[in-house]
Amino acid sequence: MNIIDATILGAIQGITEFIPVSSSGHLILIRDLLGMPLEGSLTFDAILQLATALAIAVYFYRDLVGVILSLCKQDSKIGTFESAR
Repeated sequence: MNIIDATILGAIQGITEFIPVSSSGHLILIRDLLGMPLEGSLTFDAILQLATALAIAVYFYRDLVGVILSLCKQDSKIGTFESAR
């Protein structure tokens, strides 16, 4: 796989990951339509999925840290109506 093929597949993955259709299915379809080789495609697809997850984690880093810290925080009001405010 060359850099142009990888760029095309990465762009397709990035665009279709957030719409309610299979981004993996789009990768397979684009590979077939453009005649890209299938060897190593499963590994490359897994790397694309991990890269997407990493990009989301980096983008939402502060939000994720806030959620994790709030889950770990001891709050005496949990289970009361005051905690819902």
